[in-house]
Amino acid sequence: MGVLPDWMIRRDIKIEPFAEGRFRPGVISYGVTSYGYDVRIGRRFKVFTNAWCSVVDPKHFDPKSFVDIEADSVLIPPNSFALAETVEYIEVPRDILCICVGKSTYARCGIIVNVTPLEPEWRGKVTVEISNTTPLPARIYAGEGIAQIIFLKAEAVCHVSYADKKGKYQDQTGLTLPRVPGSNGETATREPSPTDLPCPHLADH
Repeated sequence: MGVLPDWMIRRDIKIEPFAEGRFRPGVISYGVTSYGYDVRIGRRFKVFTNAWCSVVDPKHFDPKSFVDIEADSVLIPPNSFALAETVEYIEVPRDILCICVGKSTYARCGIIVNVTPLEPEWRGKVTVEISNTTPLPARIYAGEGIAQIIFLKAEAVCHVSYADKKGKYQDQTGLTLPRVPGSNGETATREPSPTDLPCPHLADH
């Protein structure tokens, strides 16, 4: 498994809008890098609040646990977190797995970014979790860099991709809250096995 360099990211990965990684004074960097792509955070945020004394339960998540904010920047309360989405829309090829890590600029301020891996043939805008681990409010700037995506090319094509199994976060629009099929009225579907699907067209890769 190898890491895609900048020229292969430009050629093989659909990222819209695509930005070059040039220096922008006073802006947290974003755009293509030597071996990755720094995504930007959008203007829509869901900031966690405990005003309703809700229980954080991924199977029965209460939307009232968040306050919706649309702005050029947002303050995350001390020891709290927010959800946001990237400016960029991304389509992951079938033989690629993406790992996302936080930007050093925010990490040095005690602000931690978490994104689970983007699986083969996932597509959409990425929902990003931003944690403020400090005892002070933390400001996040929309339209600027938030995290770096690293693209790993597999040695062989997978039998079952995220699109094949109709992943629950496929083509998500807007900020998407936790979903667990089979709970809260969610429809549960069986994940396909390799025998359910035609063999990948290896000659196309």
